Amino acid sequence: MSAVLRLTVTETRLFFREPLNLVFALAIPPILLIVLGLVPGFGEPEAGLGGLRVIDIYTPVVVGMIITTLALTSLPLLLATYREKGVLRRMRTTPIRPTAMIAAQLLMSTAISAVVMVVVLAIARLGFDVGLPQHLPAYLLVFLLAALAMFSIGLLVAALAPGGAGASAIGLVLFFPMLFFAGLWVPRASMNEVLLTISDLTPLGAAVQSLQDAALGDWPQLLHVAVMLVWAIAAGGLAARFFRWE
Repeated sequence: MSAVLRLTVTETRLFFREPLNLVFALAIPPILLIVLGLVPGFGEPEAGLGGLRVIDIYTPVVVGMIITTLALTSLPLLLATYREKGVLRRMRTTPIRPTAMIAAQLLMSTAISAVVMVVVLAIARLGFDVGLPQHLPAYLLVFLLAALAMFSIGLLVAALAPGGAGASAIGLVLFFPMLFFAGLWVPRASMNEVLLTISDLTPLGAAVQSLQDAALGDWPQLLHVAVMLVWAIAAGGLAARFFRWE
């Protein structure tokens, strides 16, 4: 087993020992979907949504929320705390390089996001008759692009934050606006032109619309793919430039 895989297994065990991780990353998205699905009227088709139901619209938003929670709360907090406590500095004296730690965190976060996504889609299908993604390759591609963009932003937060507390604060400042423009409080279909344009240019807004398109059987729009790639390249490049090991 490679060093990255061994670190991934170890970090995953540590992840599941932290109760807050279990609540925010694993429990809240499925619970939120169930609550939304039980709201009266959310299961009725609406002409203003192109014949879709509100719960159909909210399912990709919850999938995006899964990635965002890990990217903007767990990942930057853990890496900034490791740097603050000297864990990354001490790793530089061992055969395991700090870059292996980052790779392990990204691998673990992506895998956990994928598992929770499957749970959410299963609940949506079995509990509220939401259709499974009709274009599965497109859906999986968008999921990976969204994870790449959001985890790159999480790494940038970890790079810029002075410590664990700072990483949490910056992550939360970004967390709620990201969810707003993804359509958690106001569905994208109900946004005015200005808000919709801003949403299209955010990584999570582009991801949610692309997930919705793939769920209905279409490839994502080039604009949204470009937005996710630009955010991934820009944030990932800045994170690599400014990340400090100690």
